[in-house]
Amino acid sequence: MRERRASQDARRAQEFEAFVAGAAGRLLHAATLLTTEPPDDNPRARKLLTGALARTYASWDRLRGEDPYDRARKELALPFARAAWHRHRGHGGVLRHLGPQERLILVLRLYEGVGEEQVAALLGLPVERVQAIHARAVALVLHPPREPAPSRALEGAPS
Repeated sequence: MRERRASQDARRAQEFEAFVAGAAGRLLHAATLLTTEPPDDNPRARKLLTGALARTYASWDRLRGEDPYDRARKELALPFARAAWHRHRGHGGVLRHLGPQERLILVLRLYEGVGEEQVAALLGLPVERVQAIHARAVALVLHPPREPAPSRALEGAPS
C-alpha cells in the first residue's frame, strides 16, 4: 500500500515537473507583463507565479481532464485581480500606462488568447465591460499619453 502511494506521488511529481518545465516561462512572462516589472528584475511576478504553481500542484489530482495550463493561468490571474487593482501600478514597458485591470484583460486576451466570454467569467464581469476595457487598453498601448516634458533649470539665465 505504501509502495503504491509512493509510486503515485513520484508519478504526480514527475508530471508536474514536466508541466512546469513547459509552462513556467510563458506564465512568468504573463506575470511580468501584469506587474510591468523588468524581465530581469521581477520579484512580484515571480511571487505571482510561485503562488499559481503551488495552487495548481495542490489541485493536480483533481484536474480530471482540465487543462493544467488553464488552471495555472487562472491561479495567476485571480490573485492579481483580487488584490492588484490598487497595488500594482505600472513601472515601465509598453503596458505602463494601463491600470491593473486593463493590463490583466489585455494580457489574457492578446498574450494568452483567452476569449472575451472566458475572461468575463473568470473576472465576474459582463462581456460588454470586458470588451470596453480591452478596447481602451489597446487604444492606450497604440496611442500612449504624451509624457510631460522634463523640467530643466535654465542655464545661464539671469537671476
